[in-house]
Amino acid sequence: MANEHEASYYDRKPYYVSVQAGSIVEDPTVTGYELAITANEEELNRLQELLEEYASMDEAQASVYALSPFRSASDKQINAGTDGLLEDIYRLLYELGTDETKRHVATMGLFPEGSLQ
Repeated sequence: MANEHEASYYDRKPYYVSVQAGSIVEDPTVTGYELAITANEEELNRLQELLEEYASMDEAQASVYALSPFRSASDKQINAGTDGLLEDIYRLLYELGTDETKRHVATMGLFPEGSLQ
């Protein structure tokens, strides 16, 4: 029984991801999605953690900005944390992605040409 569970843990299945919505679904008809991937449970958990961290960071930045919209930090400073996290998300999506997903991520301009291998 443990071997069956262990095998299913490492089996890769198709998932559909919306970075904007922070969602990962197995059924592409239940909600809109941007990218298709194949992942095992460990990879899926890692992606979910990154998406949750991104959502939390984005909410925190919005709250801080709402409290002090005229602060002196530049947009670059404000967005540095979320930009790095988005790069991590899209790098993982590239690694797990279908051929179409890989092509899409590669053309987004987030990564230097040739750095996604």
